[in-house]
Amino acid sequence: MADSKEGFIPYQSLNFSEVEMKQRAEDFFRFMDKRRSLRVFSDKPVPKEVIETLIRTASTAPSGAHMQPWTFCAVSSAEIKSKIREAAEKEEYENYHGRMSDRWLKDLEPFGTDHIKPFLEIAPWLIIVMKRSYEFVDGEKKNNYYSTESVGLAAGFLLAAIHNAGLVALTHTPSPMNFLAKVLERPENEKPFLLIPVGYPAENAEVPDLTRKPLKEVAVFY
Repeated sequence: MADSKEGFIPYQSLNFSEVEMKQRAEDFFRFMDKRRSLRVFSDKPVPKEVIETLIRTASTAPSGAHMQPWTFCAVSSAEIKSKIREAAEKEEYENYHGRMSDRWLKDLEPFGTDHIKPFLEIAPWLIIVMKRSYEFVDGEKKNNYYSTESVGLAAGFLLAAIHNAGLVALTHTPSPMNFLAKVLERPENEKPFLLIPVGYPAENAEVPDLTRKPLKEVAVFY
């Protein structure tokens, strides 16, 4: 076997048989198909170590030129969560009372949502995913590549990791979200991408009875 190029290491192949591959793919689909967004959380604590591992998993996502243009702000402070809720509800009130179109409001009706967001204080953790569009290197501004796509991939990895840990989450997007950068005192090159409450489901939690689109509606094979 040829020596690896400088800066490269051998790829560690998993080498599953075709039977194992099919079974693992099916099992993972069945597992992920149980994932649901939840708006009712328990205040039961989640160890910081778990959140750290979930974020480490999210950071294994691919990114443009391996720039990893993300910051995960994990908040458990009751004081900061209260500030986030207050600011988020202010923006959401404006959304539900003028910013959102009638069609948008109609589409939200099955979820029973409004501008009141108690989960922002009840959930033991809020993970705010920040997108870093550029960096300052030696005082020079350098743009990151495909930052939106990269952060979106990392957020997907994070949601899968949360579900795998037996926890629940919500992809919350109060718009505009710039208040998060102010509350968290983040640098100017970080912009809020997602606000994700994380924790255990509330006792007797319920979710809307939804179905996902079948394969024939989401895929085309050539």
